Amino acid sequence: MPLLASADTARANRRRGSAADGVTFWHTLYLGTSRYNMKPGEADPTPDALFPMAFLVEQDPGSTANAHYHQQDQFQLVVGGHGTLGLHEIRPVTVHFTAAHTAYGPIRASKDDGVWYFTLRNGFDPGARFMTMPENRAALRTIAGRMHREAVVGPLPPATAPTETLIERASDGMGAWRYTLPAGACVTGPDPAEGRGQYWVVTSGGLTQGGETLPKLSCVFVYPTDAPFEAVAGAEGVEVIAMQFPLRTH
Repeated sequence: MPLLASADTARANRRRGSAADGVTFWHTLYLGTSRYNMKPGEADPTPDALFPMAFLVEQDPGSTANAHYHQQDQFQLVVGGHGTLGLHEIRPVTVHFTAAHTAYGPIRASKDDGVWYFTLRNGFDPGARFMTMPENRAALRTIAGRMHREAVVGPLPPATAPTETLIERASDGMGAWRYTLPAGACVTGPDPAEGRGQYWVVTSGGLTQGGETLPKLSCVFVYPTDAPFEAVAGAEGVEVIAMQFPLRTH
């Protein structure tokens, strides 16, 4: 069944963090685990396991996260502040997808309010491999069958339709959609069996699910074996971004 993570509940997990390249930020865990909250000696989940991992990063104003890559596919969703990702301007709402072992960045946060983004994965990742480190560049070259795969959509203009395709669904299921609904309205998402898990993130208003109201900056993970997710708008209506991972090809 889907995993629900309310922004109100996740707020208790907010803590300071810093990466190997020195970039500093606030880190709020929503689902799964990360190296910032794992207990000493705790074993990593296996890389090929389906393991939802979601957290919000509030990157400090004026800071830069150097170009890097991860061992897992991931979506990032920009929900606050502004900055640049590589050559792209990023501000709410921007959707970013990178396949495993695809280098991207740097992420430069604005000097006034920084930049906030969800990092959303369907498998465990031990942390960024920064391209400033020769050993990481060398390791990347040894990965057989590696392909650079990246998509950036946004910043999005105001919605013009209840349902919008942001990233056209690929043959392996990867895609992203925006749903904008008035109070009480319902929409059924794509069949999760076509991909390897979905995240739904509330970017405005609230979502009602199983008697629980999920406010802005809440998220849901839908497993591939779940029924298509039904999003019901709360009393203020809702804007929600749905992102589906590709079937595993690596």
